[in-house]
Amino acid sequence: MQHHHLGAPESAKGYRALVVDDELPLAEVVASYLEREQFEAVVAGNGVDAIAVARDLDPDVVILDLGLPGIDGLEVCRQLRTFSDAYVVMLTARDTELDTVLGLTVGADDYITKPFSPRELVARIRAMLRRPRILQTAAAPAERQTAPPRRFGALSINVAAREVHIDDELILLTRTEFDILEALSARPGIVLSRRQLLEIIRDEPWVGNEHLVDVHIGHLRRKLGDDAARPRYIATVRGVGYRMGTGR
Repeated sequence: MQHHHLGAPESAKGYRALVVDDELPLAEVVASYLEREQFEAVVAGNGVDAIAVARDLDPDVVILDLGLPGIDGLEVCRQLRTFSDAYVVMLTARDTELDTVLGLTVGADDYITKPFSPRELVARIRAMLRRPRILQTAAAPAERQTAPPRRFGALSINVAAREVHIDDELILLTRTEFDILEALSARPGIVLSRRQLLEIIRDEPWVGNEHLVDVHIGHLRRKLGDDAARPRYIATVRGVGYRMGTGR
């Protein structure tokens, strides 16, 4: 089932969104809110359709219900991550820590609990998308496009290309993981609190669980082969937050 926002000026069309929920009336409401914001929105009612549509659509963002029939939201997210770096927002009916952590383990970027305000969901999505778009447009400052990679021992961070290497091996990060690493590496030596990190990567005041950052940091460390007890790349400063390590 596809929606198109008719009459939108060509220049306003930008982002593609996939809304996946077996409660189709809810999915339609979310899609219509997104269309008002000039998104192209497509709705899928189950996981199998969602994966097929995502391959065709190449969405910028996927709003994904955790409790889908058949293939659940976690499995859809797992499969999505094999071919897409779209932002994934998990919809969950249960605000338990376990669901949150499980959702993030498979590469979701954010979560929102039902019942939720579609307006708040769209505002969060807008904030998530704002930052990579700035990095990827020609309007970005010239120095950001041509700046040499930031190096921390074996770790190399190419901000313009949004690529991370360790000893020439490409490390695949989700967009949120990259944004956190980019924020820390831009301010070496400075400790950033969880809230500061969330507000830097979202460009807005953060309301929600600040411990989301800890989950993303945990994934980053695992992918970078960093030991939390003797960190080379991301150091924990107890009671305050995180700072970039030297790489040694």
